[in-house]
Amino acid sequence: MVFNDGATYTQPDGYYRAVNVLDTLIHRGELPVMIAAFIDPGKFTKDGASNRQAEYDPPDDRYSRVIVDELLPRVYAEYRITRDPEHHAIAGWSSGAIAAFTVAWERPDQFRKVLSGIGTYVNLAGGHVYPEKVRASERKPIRIFMIDGRNDNRGANADGKYDETRDWFYQNVRLKEALIAKGYDVNYVWGIGVHSHDMGGAMLPEMMRWLWRDHPVSVDPNDTTERSFRAGKPAR
Repeated sequence: MVFNDGATYTQPDGYYRAVNVLDTLIHRGELPVMIAAFIDPGKFTKDGASNRQAEYDPPDDRYSRVIVDELLPRVYAEYRITRDPEHHAIAGWSSGAIAAFTVAWERPDQFRKVLSGIGTYVNLAGGHVYPEKVRASERKPIRIFMIDGRNDNRGANADGKYDETRDWFYQNVRLKEALIAKGYDVNYVWGIGVHSHDMGGAMLPEMMRWLWRDHPVSVDPNDTTERSFRAGKPAR
């Protein structure tokens, strides 16, 4: 599983504490054993400025090529993991969320599970076109969990005029409706929060459980086998 803006997820006292979440859920058998790749956008060597928006926001295949053609070969070379796209997931929040969705959209042969928090499906680099793209295209084998808050950025321009293409919550709702209309495997939660990590941090365990809900979990109170750690099984 790939996490965009990886440093945010790995902070031991941060919002997500993803390392603890993954370790706990895997230990309890609620997730398969997996390799998590926490990656950050590039920075310019001259001034250290982030290339985040240019990498994450455009709805094209550039970032998916970074993940599929550069990251995955390195992971395959170092770890024994499945190459089944049903067992590959990618997550992100804000611009990292649209980047995660774009990877699955462009390369469902490699990634089919997406976590999307406060997604930037807005017109920063043309991301507001996704609802129309989804409705106009054949359904792809993507499972996605989306969250956002009703008080997310609501489309005010510098001049104070409303622009629906820059309304984060509205555009998340539009994408959710398009995905449902096309028969995608979608779960979503709309809260009341602003453009922050609060909701995502609180919900990460449940989002992970839902995304990987096909993983067999024993409900036998006398079963002491950690199902994720059976001998001979490759890490997923």
